[in-house]
Amino acid sequence: MRISAAVVRAKDGPFLLEELDLEDPREDEVQVRVVGAGICHSDLSIRDQMLPAPLPMVLGHEGAGIVEAVGKKVTKVAPGDHVVMSYMTCGKCRNCITGLPACCDAIFPLNFAGMRSDGSGGFKSPAANRNYVHGFFFSQSSFATHALCNERNVIKVPNDVPLKILGPLGCGIQTGAGSVLRALQPPAGSTIAVFGTGPVGISSIMAARVAGCTAIIGIDINEGRLSLAQELGATHVINANRADPVEQVRAITRGGADYSIDSTGISKVTRQALECLRIPGTCGVIGGAPLGTEITFTWESLFFGRTVRGIVEGDAIPELFIPQMIELYRAGRFPFDRLITFYPLADINKAAQDAERGLVLKPVLLPQ
Repeated sequence: MRISAAVVRAKDGPFLLEELDLEDPREDEVQVRVVGAGICHSDLSIRDQMLPAPLPMVLGHEGAGIVEAVGKKVTKVAPGDHVVMSYMTCGKCRNCITGLPACCDAIFPLNFAGMRSDGSGGFKSPAANRNYVHGFFFSQSSFATHALCNERNVIKVPNDVPLKILGPLGCGIQTGAGSVLRALQPPAGSTIAVFGTGPVGISSIMAARVAGCTAIIGIDINEGRLSLAQELGATHVINANRADPVEQVRAITRGGADYSIDSTGISKVTRQALECLRIPGTCGVIGGAPLGTEITFTWESLFFGRTVRGIVEGDAIPELFIPQMIELYRAGRFPFDRLITFYPLADINKAAQDAERGLVLKPVLLPQ
């Protein structure tokens, strides 16, 4: 079928709105009419080739929409169902079958290769000499009017919740909230410091409030983001341009936070997130950085019992965690919609620029 999609054709290039031909779903695939798709840092990292992936490609991995067609072996969803699309896994490796699908042995090729395992991409361009366009980014490529995904990475959601807000639950918001509720699991009464109050960091802050943390400290250099973080659950905020965040966190918590999160992907900040902890304490690293980025710590920062651990997709099992986030939203305890600004798909370059400049937190594209 003929669709419209935003294509990146060159490193650091713009998103180009083009007409493409989308294949029919194979026996284990699902065709979704996209209602809303969030822009995530990973999309922009691929556009700028900070992370390796082939171009040209249709990006987008925070899609939500309505199922229009399914392959003959699909039983999980049916046409008319509302779904969120999340990340893709093999479902067969040891990590998948023991409840850690975000650590799937094939997580990178299944989500970043831009093609199915047989090398096909799902898209073709009708323009002369521009036939092949990579798709299946996170097994969805949802910066388009329609997406083709696998039965494994679609999650059926209630049809009485606004579908256009749900896409970011598939990655960014899941990553932030899951890192607290699934990975770190701070007990009620514990303390946590969240470095970076973008959409991922504020999702962590909202989740920390759900978990019952008493001191929830947001650290950033953007006053607008710090103000919103305080509205949505932070008990304290620190502008890292005005005060030493390590000293401030230690003062607020009387010796150091029990837990910390670095959502920035900046190695200097990761070190601060470790050093602000009490002994023992745990730092979760969830921010993306270019491959090869090095992080340095002093010996004494780690030796006496502190822990640093990487967390992918919040350690979440999307099939279980996305419905849980929706129920928290319905209960008024997880207002993630406060992070969202809507843009037409045609304004994708403005949406990306506004996010990079810190003018908005979570741009969501509306293809229709």
